[in-house]
Amino acid sequence: MDVHLRDLRYFVAVAEELNFTRAAERLYVSQPALSKQIRQLEQAMRATLLRRDPRGVTLTAAGALLLPSARRLLETWAGTARAVLAAETQDRRMLRLGMQTSIGRNLYPAVLRRFAEVKPDWRLTLRLCEWTDPSAGLLDESTDAAFIWLPVPVGLEYRVLLSEPRWVALPEEHHLAGRTEVELADLLDEPFVALPEQAGPMRDFWLAADERHGRPVRIGVEVSTPDERPHG
Repeated sequence: MDVHLRDLRYFVAVAEELNFTRAAERLYVSQPALSKQIRQLEQAMRATLLRRDPRGVTLTAAGALLLPSARRLLETWAGTARAVLAAETQDRRMLRLGMQTSIGRNLYPAVLRRFAEVKPDWRLTLRLCEWTDPSAGLLDESTDAAFIWLPVPVGLEYRVLLSEPRWVALPEEHHLAGRTEVELADLLDEPFVALPEQAGPMRDFWLAADERHGRPVRIGVEVSTPDERPHG
């Protein structure tokens, strides 16, 4: 039986919220991705853990038995990971900085110089993260700080460092390409280059989900980084 900590974390969130939508928001993942992971956990455990019906979500007997053990496992692992990280950081005097694709490229040189001034005996390491991880390593504690796009996953402390205008890229022959400004309403029926489902609310933000008022999104292609070349 091969069960991942992520699957247990997802299960605990659904078991506590008893609602897949709220659990997905809490975990900063899409609801389909959450449902898929729960199914994989149930297959690995060879047991039905959650029951969904029109009234909501309930725990089965197997799910109720697993919940306290899953909580203890996650708490034990989190404590162990923090202790190991503290020892590693102290030994190596290292700060691990996550960066979400192109967002921090202009900031990184200045941060590197300033960090060298403030902590001359420390080392700064950079981890490039795809949009599949909207926290750039913060949620799984593989980074200590990060440059990430808004909206920020729940539970993270953040400070806005800079703001950028929103642009739209269009083919030269597109009927809107000649405009200096384009209204969002003009784009709602156009195919979008979308972030992966794992990006959660950040994907919804860039697809203008809240402004669509029920109008469906047309996904032309999904990409995990801005350097990935869309095909199709």
